Amino acid sequence: MKIRKSGVYYGIKKTELKNFGFSISEYDYHLPETDWHYHENPYFMFVLGGNLKDLNKKGTRLCPQGSFLFLNWQEIHKNTKESSHAKGFHIELDKRWFKEKQLERGLWEGSKLITNPNLHHTLAKIYYEFMIDDVFSSVSMETLVLQLCDGLWKDYHRSHKMEPAWLNTLEDLIYNDEDILSLENLSAKLGIHPVHLSRSFPKYHDITLGEYIRRHKVKKSIPLLMNSKFSLTQIAYSSGFSDQSHYTRTFKKYFNATPIAFRQAFK
Repeated sequence: MKIRKSGVYYGIKKTELKNFGFSISEYDYHLPETDWHYHENPYFMFVLGGNLKDLNKKGTRLCPQGSFLFLNWQEIHKNTKESSHAKGFHIELDKRWFKEKQLERGLWEGSKLITNPNLHHTLAKIYYEFMIDDVFSSVSMETLVLQLCDGLWKDYHRSHKMEPAWLNTLEDLIYNDEDILSLENLSAKLGIHPVHLSRSFPKYHDITLGEYIRRHKVKKSIPLLMNSKFSLTQIAYSSGFSDQSHYTRTFKKYFNATPIAFRQAFK
């Protein structure tokens, strides 16, 4: 069984930044299939482009562009490349950093597909700082990585005892973007009255269902923004917005920058 040392991944490293406690890197994946392996440290992985499969003892997970995962340091797995080209972004965490920052050790446990759109937004802000890499980026990235870890911990370990059975199904429907994400359509799929659904959802996510869907649409646009072949109009429609102006206003609300300004960092 092979172990990948700190900061080492299968593929060709394009860029890397190291901070005390974590390292951030971007890789082009060139191998059709990796060896079975595990990593010295836990890390986040975001699929910037292409399609991958992640295989572990629990099964196989297809990871298309925009997939966001957390893998712990003991997770034995391998990857296969399902497209001609694929690339990824990694945030690797030093285990000693957990102790210094008083983060929960339970964050190390298991592998998780991250579906919460808020965590995708935080990841996008980290990638933005990684790309511009100015004098303020180091402190910004550390703050954002801490927010990411804290958000993952809260999201994964929230109490599910009092949650209705339909909530997880609803989150999956929104993440997988199945059919039209309207209150009526989602209510029909879940077999729940629209009024009950709209009133109940904020109890578990502290925001309205409409706001959650809006954040999901912006999340969906992030990997498309990183690809210059897509126009903003194409991105807006592909992400579920009615027009480009609506998309721009919504994006700016969450990132304090227009999609054009955000995209400039990736050139």
